[in-house]
Amino acid sequence: MPTTRDGSIRYERSGRGQPLMLIHGVGANLESWDGVCATLGGEFDVIRLDLRGHGGSARIDGALAIDDFAMDVLKVMDDAGVSRAHLVGFSLGGLIAQRLAQGWPERFDRVVILSAVAARTPEERERVLARLNAIREGGMEAIVGAATDRWFTEAFARTHPDVIANRIAELKAVHVPSYLEAYRVFGQTELVDSLHLIPHETLVMTGEFDQGSNVRMAETMKARIPNAELRILPGLKHSVLAEAPDLVASHVSEFLNRHST
Repeated sequence: MPTTRDGSIRYERSGRGQPLMLIHGVGANLESWDGVCATLGGEFDVIRLDLRGHGGSARIDGALAIDDFAMDVLKVMDDAGVSRAHLVGFSLGGLIAQRLAQGWPERFDRVVILSAVAARTPEERERVLARLNAIREGGMEAIVGAATDRWFTEAFARTHPDVIANRIAELKAVHVPSYLEAYRVFGQTELVDSLHLIPHETLVMTGEFDQGSNVRMAETMKARIPNAELRILPGLKHSVLAEAPDLVASHVSEFLNRHST
């Protein structure tokens, strides 16, 4: 498994074609993209990384900001010899993708923001802070059950108990301070007032019933990014990578190929 030259960030590279950077969400790892990569790997040079504090990458030491995660992505690109790539981010990865597109637009071609956040209402911010406090007070056990309900549809949970069990095991295995710090960045970063700075053609997607990165947020991103289009994935919650990897991959592939120059 490749790592950056300083050994801090794991990443995996596969496929052929134009480079495509994939960024996962809080508490996940590069394997979260397995189903999507099965399709995209035939069309693109896919590079997926473990964010710091996740999977086998270095644990987080001290407070982080969104720019720290963005610099980690750029570090992986430099290590892999990639000067320019498409960019796809899920959840926290979608927030990181927004920051990368705003701050380093020359490094990216097209951008896909999947199940990510824009502006939060006061009530949504309160729920984020409540989850952070639950982690601090009770560790991962305090959130895994509620997280499953937010992420997965009831039908998928009934028919894929192994996936649910693996997801819960992943959450429990995450080093709690690292998870909490990444979650804090996800819950408290605001980029909505600078979305107009994203110059790229951008695809915004979210699940119809996603409770964390909801349709209202996706519509806000669509309205504020000048060259954006919006697709709502019917019947899905937050775990679109687990429940509908082929659907996600097909939308991403169609968007990138249709807009290729």
